Amino acid sequence: MKTRDGSCHCGSVQFEVDIDLAAGTIKCNCTICSKMRFWAAQVPSSRFRLRGGADSLREYRYHTRRDAHYFCGNCGVNVFSTGESAALGAFYAVAVVCLDDVPPEELLAAPVRYLDGRNDNWVTPPAETGHL
Repeated sequence: MKTRDGSCHCGSVQFEVDIDLAAGTIKCNCTICSKMRFWAAQVPSSRFRLRGGADSLREYRYHTRRDAHYFCGNCGVNVFSTGESAALGAFYAVAVVCLDDVPPEELLAAPVRYLDGRNDNWVTPPAETGHL
């Protein structure tokens, strides 16, 4: 596990996260994740620290309004989402592409678990994942 720095495109939102990309990442087929092409790594809330830009963050919730998706109000980049799961409790799903100090080789080596959020099925991956 490493402590990584992250930010939005314009740098208004900055965060720090204790993360192990080798433990896996997620891609979901729900309507919001598909449209954002959201690629994330989930961590317990205790491993995430917002370092700056709280005033620049905008929140979006939809459907059940259970999970919150946060993006920078200046540049529009989605930086993380929050929610709760049986496995992690309260979590942050950090957009791995917003991690500033991760070499591309490490991202390419990170395992990906596909989620069928479109059907609220968090156990079985969707049949089609190529578009994610």
